[in-house]
Amino acid sequence: MRSFGKYMIFLFRMLTDREPLRVYSKLLLDECVRIGVDSVYLVAIISTFIGAVTAVQTAYNLVSPLIPVYIIGTIVRDMTILELAPTVTAIVFAGKVGSNIAGGLGTMRITEQIDALEVMGINAVSYLVLPKVVAAMITYPMLVTIAAFLAISGGYLAGTLANLLTPEEYIYGIRIDFMQFNVSFMLIKSVVFAFLVASISAYKGFYTRGGALEVGTASTNAVTNSCIAILLADYLLAQLLV
Repeated sequence: MRSFGKYMIFLFRMLTDREPLRVYSKLLLDECVRIGVDSVYLVAIISTFIGAVTAVQTAYNLVSPLIPVYIIGTIVRDMTILELAPTVTAIVFAGKVGSNIAGGLGTMRITEQIDALEVMGINAVSYLVLPKVVAAMITYPMLVTIAAFLAISGGYLAGTLANLLTPEEYIYGIRIDFMQFNVSFMLIKSVVFAFLVASISAYKGFYTRGGALEVGTASTNAVTNSCIAILLADYLLAQLLV
């Protein structure tokens, strides 16, 4: 509870006593590139293969002749939109971006750069952390959208190239009984996950004490705590919104 209270105070400091908005414009763009654009390649590879594996595993387990093969496309679509794209990508996002945020802020802390900002009267939490959190909340839903598209495309390629079903059957499967709210649900989850990963990682890095060893420990703790928070938030959002 003490750590949670300290985390809430950290968030309050991030949102209060901010610098003028013009100060954040360049910082926000730099963070969007560092957090979002630099993660596209990794997200693209992982999501494509996840979609392909899902299609192959679904086809392997369809042993009943009473189940139409187009259901492969439906299962890939629903699993991708509801869980694989937002949640699995968030775990990868926490490992790449979360550790980077925690390591960067931790290094700034042990080299006394954060102390120098605070001596100059700058709210270091708002100046350093707010652009990262906002950039993550802007770019991560875009990454999730790309991941969903590529996962469904990967399922299409795997299913058709392996002769598990025809292209027409797969397209029919991903179009039948489509619920538009699932896309909204995916985007809501992605915004929440992005906030959790960026804020928790920044919190762990900001309060690092010690030397280089403690920076590595902070990065590890940031990823671990972010993954736990993602899974917990995933369960709570499913209970509230489904």
